[in-house]
Amino acid sequence: MKIVVIGGTGLIGSKLVARLSEHGHQAVPAAPSTGVNSLTGAGVKEVLQDANVVIDVSNSPSFADNDVMEFFRTSTTNLLEAAAAAGVGHYVALSVVGSERLPDSGYLRAKVAQEELIEGSGLPYSIVRATQFFEFAGGIADSATVDGQVRLPGSSMQPMAADDVAAAVGRTAAGDPKNGTIEVGGPEVIALDQWIRTVLSARSDSRTVVTDPKARYFGAVPERELLPGSDAQLAQTRLSEWLTNN
Repeated sequence: MKIVVIGGTGLIGSKLVARLSEHGHQAVPAAPSTGVNSLTGAGVKEVLQDANVVIDVSNSPSFADNDVMEFFRTSTTNLLEAAAAAGVGHYVALSVVGSERLPDSGYLRAKVAQEELIEGSGLPYSIVRATQFFEFAGGIADSATVDGQVRLPGSSMQPMAADDVAAAVGRTAAGDPKNGTIEVGGPEVIALDQWIRTVLSARSDSRTVVTDPKARYFGAVPERELLPGSDAQLAQTRLSEWLTNN
């Protein structure tokens, strides 16, 4: 199958392209660096010609509330219109577990808007909602650093490896459209502050992680809202194993 991966040069996208190619698919990475810009629409129509599946794992370059909402609304609209015109048979998008439960987060509000556009498009689709990636630990720490200390709530998380995210999205793309949402997550629940503390320690990062119940995680203060449901597909890679190999 010809599978176009929007955001195909990024963390998840590059892993997806490699994995799909290994399984015999014609995986096409699409990103501004390859001449495809879903925000402006440049190159989108052309790259989707004869595509069987389109996978959207793109992300906003800015996480400011208005910017990220504009990105996902505009980009998704452009992709859906081009996919419909090209007769694409399966539209797959990567989203976030618990997005609708944390409306204080501008990023998660934008992901909900993206999902709603896909669901209302009339195209056969599958939405894969994933938990946070192990690879995001450094960025989370940086965003929460105040006066040299990392201040984070003890929110319950179930993070997973990017390789496992790519595997789940790839399996979904190769199958029939779900016309619904599936959830994927890591194998163990860990508090957000402890997760980041563990990673920083393993990286010999001297910053102290302070548990602050009032600290915000990208605009919201989650408790258990970001945990997947009981029917989620759970990956095998544990944090300790990922740290050993990364």
